[in-house]
Amino acid sequence: MKPLQSEASRRRFLRYAAGASVAAPLILPSGFLRGADAPSNKISLGMIGVGSMGSGHVGAYLNNKGARITAICDVDRSHNARPGSNRANDKGLDPQTARVNKHYATEDCLNFTDFRELVARDDIDAVVIATPDHWHALAGLEAIRSGKHVYCQKPITHLFREGQVLYKEAEAKGITFQTGSQQRSDVRFHRAVEIVQNGLLGKISKIEVGLPRGHGGPDGPYNLTTVPETQDYEMWTGPTQMLPYNGARNHWAWRWHTAYGGGQLMDWIGHHNDIAHWSMDLDEGGPTSVQATPDWEMCSHEVYDTPVHYTVNSEYADGSTINISSKNKMGITWHGENDQTLFVTRGTIECSTPEWLAESFNRGDIKPYRSKSHTNNFLEGIQEQKECICPAQTGHRSITPGHLGWLSHHMGGKTLEWDAATETITNDPAADTKLKEVDYRGEWKLEA
Repeated sequence: MKPLQSEASRRRFLRYAAGASVAAPLILPSGFLRGADAPSNKISLGMIGVGSMGSGHVGAYLNNKGARITAICDVDRSHNARPGSNRANDKGLDPQTARVNKHYATEDCLNFTDFRELVARDDIDAVVIATPDHWHALAGLEAIRSGKHVYCQKPITHLFREGQVLYKEAEAKGITFQTGSQQRSDVRFHRAVEIVQNGLLGKISKIEVGLPRGHGGPDGPYNLTTVPETQDYEMWTGPTQMLPYNGARNHWAWRWHTAYGGGQLMDWIGHHNDIAHWSMDLDEGGPTSVQATPDWEMCSHEVYDTPVHYTVNSEYADGSTINISSKNKMGITWHGENDQTLFVTRGTIECSTPEWLAESFNRGDIKPYRSKSHTNNFLEGIQEQKECICPAQTGHRSITPGHLGWLSHHMGGKTLEWDAATETITNDPAADTKLKEVDYRGEWKLEA
């Protein structure tokens, strides 16, 4: 039994199959515009945020022949990989700028502490954003409005309304956008999606999405309350509320406070729930209702306000459900007909019918978008003017159940009826208004 493909899915399939470009203004890399005789015909990249994840992106693009890193931005000149780490101070603006210069044997890499200065430059084609979540939307929108292509870490935004504005702006401006949900470019996750989309499991009744448990206490130096001299804490805080500085809420560990992130639920939903949605052809859709269970176990320490354990239940128009929980097995488990099951996580894939997993097995006529490298897929999207495997709207739709789950939790576990076509809570207008609130600090604004 094969699931019905939506019209949007059919259009995406035709675009991919034909190698056609998305109907949008032509925005080519500066090197390509200068022609083959230019000193560099590579995509010029600006890196925004070069801490733990960002420094990994620096390494990936330094070793990519299709790109050249020409600028770096970070509000901290030098910092450890994690709070309390014994590693050398190899993260932050100065060490990563030096790393780039050493790799290219030049002193040409520009550096900035304000991303707006970086994206304003005409000699930068694209940016890679790996800041804390509360900066994703504003940095991404500034880049899009300056005509830059964008690779942005998941979750695509911190607030729901930010995601709506971001994906619509990217589509309107014809920007190539890649969300950092890199599991889509992993062969195991692709194979799992292919099995489900071709109906080998039969009708899917339930999907279990297992995410990590949260932190019950400080994930870093809680007693460190003085802002390091290397960091511009005002700019680091930016549009969100100004909390007293604490080392256990800074680099890496910012995830566990809702001023900056959404705990493990929002930190991981863009990975495993993204795959669940992809398998069910929901890249431009969503649930019909979402409810948080009342048994969330919140962090008891004052430094964080996100849950240690959590569960969110989503229902879909075809009658299937997705259960997202810290108590599920880490990864994605599909339950189909006749006791057929499929499980995938990083490094592992298992199926009740093992032969379906063989590389040589023909799983059916439906061939999901194939990307062998998330990094290369972004660069190819720019060069070939094609949609990436995880564009902005997809990244936003994949985490929408998390936004709704958080709101349901704050409302005591109320079931929120959801119209995915209009992105509206239909059974509680006040809740819909609350979902779309954006309360930025100072002069920061979301809308242009």
